[in-house]
Amino acid sequence: MTRIIQISDPHIVPHGQLAYGQVDTAEALANCVETINASLPQIGPIDMVIVAGDLTDFGTEEEYQRFRKLMEPLNLPYRAVPGNHDDVAVMRTSFSDQPWMPVEGPINWIEDFDDLAVIGLDSSVEGKAHGHLSDATLSFLSTSLDVQDGKPTIVTIHHPPVLTGIEKMDIQNLRESTQLQAILSGYKGELRLTCGHVHRNIVAPFGGVICQIAPGVSHAVTIDLRTGAPNCLTKEPGGFLLHEMRDGIMSHHIPVGQFPGPFLFYPEK
Repeated sequence: MTRIIQISDPHIVPHGQLAYGQVDTAEALANCVETINASLPQIGPIDMVIVAGDLTDFGTEEEYQRFRKLMEPLNLPYRAVPGNHDDVAVMRTSFSDQPWMPVEGPINWIEDFDDLAVIGLDSSVEGKAHGHLSDATLSFLSTSLDVQDGKPTIVTIHHPPVLTGIEKMDIQNLRESTQLQAILSGYKGELRLTCGHVHRNIVAPFGGVICQIAPGVSHAVTIDLRTGAPNCLTKEPGGFLLHEMRDGIMSHHIPVGQFPGPFLFYPEK
């Protein structure tokens, strides 16, 4: 049974800074790694961790090196796709020693397990907040799915192609997603589309598949569904997703942190 952990939106900033002047994202990522490691006896084994974009806040070499340093204690292999806060060129250089990092073009990759395939796609657009999948990326996706021949598959991108009702995030979602919807909906096996960007655990239909947005590692985008609401963050607990193969692809939300318990519902007398 393959198990994949998905984290999203670490937004690592340079040493001595807080993201948006509010959030210690480095501490949040360290706490996330600690939570994952501590949870492994209960939820493992885990085959891989995927990071669904916005590894950094400004896409600098310093931030990527800090991200990698914070991830070093993680007792699992991981791969990442870029988000709108990432710089593809700097990210490529910063992970050039990793076999999953392509030497040129979009940062797309695929990992095959016995009962599940995981495909990572680059939805970033240089200098823009919204997402877009290039022709090269859509071709990579089509070819990769053809090879799977119906095997259950998770496709991970940063920008969701669905509207969440959070206006300031929806205007930054994945643009021109009709072709993506056709490719995913036409797949003959089970397929889950997973995303980041919104910093909230949200599930919605996208054509014939489920689209699941992951919570942020640290802060959340404030859930304000009013028209014209300001773009704000809320210091809610961070979280991550656990995807596993059972009768199909099942996803769990796990909060970051250590909490009292476990306690027996009915203690033995």
